[in-house]
Parts: sequence; C-alpha cells; structure tokens
Amino acid sequence: MTDAVDSVETPTPRRKPKPEITEIGGRKMKPSTLMMGHGYDPALSEGSLKAPIFLTSTFAFESAAAGKRHFERITGMREGGAEGLVYSRFNGPNQEILEDRLAIWDDAEDALCFSSGMTAICVMMMAFCSAGDVIVHSGPLYAATEGFVAKILAKYGVTYIDFPAGATREEFDEVLTKAKAMADESGGKIAMIYLESPGNPTNALVDIEMVRDARDAHLTPECPIAIDNTFLGPLWQRPLEHGADLVCYSLTKYVGGHSDLVAGSVAGAEKWINPVRMIRNTMGGIADPNTAWMLLRSLETVELRMQRAGENAEKVCDFLSKHPKVDGLGYLGMLKDDRQKDIYARHCLGAGSTFSLFIKGGEEECFRFLDALKVAKLAVSLGGTETLASHPASMTHLSVAHARRQQLGISDSLVRISIGIEDAEDLIADFDQALEAV
Repeated sequence: MTDAVDSVETPTPRRKPKPEITEIGGRKMKPSTLMMGHGYDPALSEGSLKAPIFLTSTFAFESAAAGKRHFERITGMREGGAEGLVYSRFNGPNQEILEDRLAIWDDAEDALCFSSGMTAICVMMMAFCSAGDVIVHSGPLYAATEGFVAKILAKYGVTYIDFPAGATREEFDEVLTKAKAMADESGGKIAMIYLESPGNPTNALVDIEMVRDARDAHLTPECPIAIDNTFLGPLWQRPLEHGADLVCYSLTKYVGGHSDLVAGSVAGAEKWINPVRMIRNTMGGIADPNTAWMLLRSLETVELRMQRAGENAEKVCDFLSKHPKVDGLGYLGMLKDDRQKDIYARHCLGAGSTFSLFIKGGEEECFRFLDALKVAKLAVSLGGTETLASHPASMTHLSVAHARRQQLGISDSLVRISIGIEDAEDLIADFDQALEAV
C-alpha cells in the first residue's frame, strides 16, 4: 500500500514541527515569557503571529493509511497511543496550545481544558471513582462541588467523609481510618483525597504536605490527591510542588480574568491525566476553540492582573481591618491562627485578592452594604478585572444546609469580596461610603 508516512514505524505526528524553546543559556524561562508563544508555530498558520481560531469539527488525514493507523492506536490495536488531530470532541489546535501553556504554570507534565470548572472537577472524579468507593474531602468546598459529591455520585454508590480545612495530622489520620472502614464495608476503596485550598468562601487553608504524608502512611500512592487551586492559582500557590497529584481550576476566574468566558482545567502527571482524558474524549466537555483562544489571550497578562489585584487587596484590607463596622477579615495576608499562618508560610506565594469580610450584624447589614456599593459590582464569581461582592449564605451557598454553613463558618455576616484592578483609593472610598449605610 502506498503510504507517504511509514505506517509501522512512524506515528502521525502532532503538527508542531518547530522545536520548543523553554530555556536560554541553561536558564529556564519563566511562565510569563512562555505565555507569548509556547506551543504555537506561526509557520503552520500562514505566518500569523497569534494563533487563529480553528473553527472545525473534524481534521483531514494525509492518507487512508494514516487514518487507519490513527484509529489502530486509539483502539489499542497498535502500541504508542494516538497522535495528531482527528475530531474536535477530543482536541483541537487552540486547545492543545492552551493545555501546553496551562501545564507550564504548575510545572505539570500535562493539562486538559474543559467547558467549565465544574466539568473539569466532575469528569476528574468520575475517572477515579467506582461504586463502593469513598472520597475524602476538605471543607468548605464550592457548593456545586459538594453537591456533586453528596448528591450525584451518591446515586452511583460513592460515599464521602469530610474534614475541616485546618485539620492537624492526628485529626486527618482519624478521618482516613474511618474512610478505610467505610470503603471496606462497601467493598470499595478510597478513590481520591480532594482538597479545596483556600476554601470557598472562608479562605481556610489545607496543609497539602500533611495530607500527602498521611496518604503515604495509610494508603498507596495510587490514591490521588486532587486540589481546587482557583483562589490562588496559578500565581500564588503551586500545589503539585507540595504533594498534590492533580490541580483543578475554574479558568473562568483569574486565568480568564475578564468575566467574559467559562472554562476549567486539570493538570498533573500523565499517569493521572490520561484516565481523565479518556472520560473527556467519550463524554465531551472540552473547551470550545473560541474560549480556548480567549484564554490564550488572557494568559499573556495573568501575572500582571493578579499582581495588581493582590496589591489592591492588601491596601483595601488594611483599611477594612481598622473600620469600626467590620468584625473581621478572612484575608490570607492577616492570618491570626498559628496553624493557618504556618500553612500559608509553607505553601503560598501571595495572599491573593479574594477574601471574606465580616460585617457587624447579619444579613440585613450585609445587604445594606452590598446595595450601597457604587464601584464594586454585586455578582457571583471572582478573579476578574472588576471588583465583585456577594453574600454567600443567601446566594452561592444557599443550597448548603444552615447547620452545615454554620459549621463551615459561612455566617450571615460574611460578604465575599474579589478585588479587581481598579484604583485602590477609589475602592477604599467605595467601601467606606457603603459601610456608612450599615
């Protein structure tokens, strides 16, 4: 059979013939530099400086033999795994470039992009859970994540046990012992340890290194530790360096950063990413080309935006901490608990720009504050260029039972603030006048 590419020895290559440059003179280049071109070869796109948006559902093979070879590798009839592009439910040029760049920030072997942060989390959990299994997770979690574990996975025989974010090694050892007993009773395993740190909306930190050490002592390394790093990533915390195996993001937040898209991602070693990829390939849920292209744009400025927002948050929190109508702040730059301060010192590179503001009073006082804001917008989400404020107890976490909210510290006096890149003095003036309405 005539075949331009040897069908036995040479797989269909990924269409990236230009070698990637990731270091200069032996010095590893920084992520902020690599965001400008890594993973993209202009020669493949008519010399276009920026990657075009590839709006196509399918990709042409160079020959019938190449098509056969690709599907032999997909089905496992030929070793080596499939390379190249075939269908946009699996991948596309914009998504491949995005995934290459996302992996850089966490120094991961591979990354996958999804149509939302919750799609990323749900697909990842499904990849590792079977009936009878147990998930061990920190609290608080984003309400949709907690709902997926407690309500959706429960329908398929997966149970869970949770622990407070600031748990000590002794407390976590006890949780793992209980989880193992639950798994033995149901004929399953501990499928995953899932963390959210900082937790939403309290900013409570989990000791990732402690969790890793406990996992290694009680279980096998085949039980992955996954973490939602949305509040601090990708700039202010790198969980894979501290013992996590998989790191998840709502790319809607800081990475997208302009409140104009919805997307998510998972990054980690190939051994963990490949099972997730298989589920995504079957179910779909990959980010669309236009969203991937917008995220490539956003990644070029993510460091600048997050730095400015972090500087603003520090100034705003300094003002709020001294205001007579403020009962406290859940801001990582002003931690008082010794355990939390220790975790922050070991794990975090910055305090971030999302925090909880506790207003003296309750729901009524918080509503007065929110309704009086002039610069900050009353909206859910976080990590955008604009400052956002919301009331979790009556909005994002309303579906969480009242007793559970109180246990997690999500009180009626809590307002979640996400600081943007406006002028810090204007933000301070806005919060000052809004507090006058309380």
